Amino acid sequence: MSGKVAVVTGANKGIGLAVVRAVCEAGFDGDVVLTARSEQLGREAVQQIRAAGHRAVFHQLDITSKSIALELQRFLKNTYGGLDVLINNAGIAYKNNAPEPFGEQAEVTMRTNFWGTLWVCQALFPILKPNARVVNVSSFVSKRSLDKCSPELQAKLRDPAITEEELCSLMNEFVAAAKRGDHESKGWANTAYGISKVGVTVLSMIQARTLTKTRAGEGILLNACNPGWVRTDMAGQSADKTPEEGAETPVYLALLPEGAKEPHGRFLSDKKVEEW
Repeated sequence: MSGKVAVVTGANKGIGLAVVRAVCEAGFDGDVVLTARSEQLGREAVQQIRAAGHRAVFHQLDITSKSIALELQRFLKNTYGGLDVLINNAGIAYKNNAPEPFGEQAEVTMRTNFWGTLWVCQALFPILKPNARVVNVSSFVSKRSLDKCSPELQAKLRDPAITEEELCSLMNEFVAAAKRGDHESKGWANTAYGISKVGVTVLSMIQARTLTKTRAGEGILLNACNPGWVRTDMAGQSADKTPEEGAETPVYLALLPEGAKEPHGRFLSDKKVEEW
């Protein structure tokens, strides 16, 4: 049990792989664990990082599986004694012309982007070391989608006292409404990806508040961020940022220096705090 360790989810390509590379190149003093659903693709990505002389390790992770997340927890605890950096990058989005019914898209997208992120956090937060850094990768679409929701929903999702239980209930309500086909009449924006990322952003604020109460004085910082519109398989090749540019804000937050007090519980774009 020695050395520092950082974990990046959904890291075999795109922003995730760029984040792994950037954390290594920034001189992170420890191992970077690259996780992916596919063992083959994950191991191939690790070989790329190692070929450049960096300390990358592969561990399989499907964020929608609580049991696999707990396997990762046991590996980190047994190998490193805990976790120093967690970057929750894994996520999905359907294409605009996807044939699946909107209700199905909402359920699958929410299960991955919101519930998967929550389950990874539930598994790994107990082993966060003092001065740990947690970054939940959200999206500019989250703020834009929230602005399109009804005033009542906006008030609930911007309430600084909202609880995790209340947020989970709201995310379930959205999926149920999407399946019925009345989500817009119930005040929701017409975007499964956007609402799932609203959930990630608000969850981050709740988690930061909870960590401040339960682990006061340990220097743990947690934030959500918008990597921007990035040229990936998800966003397409017309997006305006490279994966390396998209990695800049997540890596900035992941490597906030020891002793830093802020940002914490905030939503950042281009390394700057945005009002939620």
